[in-house]
Amino acid sequence: MFDASKWELVWTHRQTFIDGTLSTLLMALFGLLIALALGVIFGLMSTSRSKAPRIIARVYVEFIQNTPLMLQALFLFYAVVFSGIEGFSALLCGIIALGIYHGAYISEVIRAGITAVPKGQLEAAYSQGFSHISAMFYIVLPQTIKIILPPMVNQVVNLIKNTSCMFLAGGAVDLISRTNAFAVGEGTGTAAGQGYIIGGVIFFIICFPLSMLASHWEKKLKMRDVATVKARKKPDDISDAELDMIIENKGGEGNGRVDGQS
Repeated sequence: MFDASKWELVWTHRQTFIDGTLSTLLMALFGLLIALALGVIFGLMSTSRSKAPRIIARVYVEFIQNTPLMLQALFLFYAVVFSGIEGFSALLCGIIALGIYHGAYISEVIRAGITAVPKGQLEAAYSQGFSHISAMFYIVLPQTIKIILPPMVNQVVNLIKNTSCMFLAGGAVDLISRTNAFAVGEGTGTAAGQGYIIGGVIFFIICFPLSMLASHWEKKLKMRDVATVKARKKPDDISDAELDMIIENKGGEGNGRVDGQS
């Protein structure tokens, strides 16, 4: 593990890890764009006033969440390959598979954010002539941003880590695939342990700051909510218990005065 010659071998083939990292980030970026688009669409459908869109959104979410990403990626890749479609690379397969898979989770995040907004605001928008879509985009969705940001960042972290599931789908394109190719290579297999360590460190460097950012946002939002509640309570506000005590004291004073006059 501490053999300098093996680490030197990793450094010599550093371009392998660089290419894998770039492919992973590219796959994660475009996969995230697809996931966001699907998440918004199915998140709105799941909160629709019509029953049919809600059923379609529910079927999509339940099917995707309850089947493995690896299976979906393999089915997508080999189904396209055997259908004779040309130009469908492993990288494109990974982007689409990740987008479809995480779109289901993001749609649930958006649905939770929408339901957290008071229904009165949506009803007020309807009374002002807004359609359901307009009310969602102009009234509801802007208010959900602060609610959905922490879980959304967590989904980004999961999406980046799930790029490793593309290892079996069509060849070495992501970081894990390139790392494994290095580990089993004829001239590099002796430094397999060092290669896997480098791959893990790269994933950690990418994902850890995002995890900390999500945690920081979540704590900040909770502190803001507590501060808002405290600000709404005025210094001269009287609780129900304090009001009952005042009434009882007043009543006792009134009875004492009546007894004294009699």
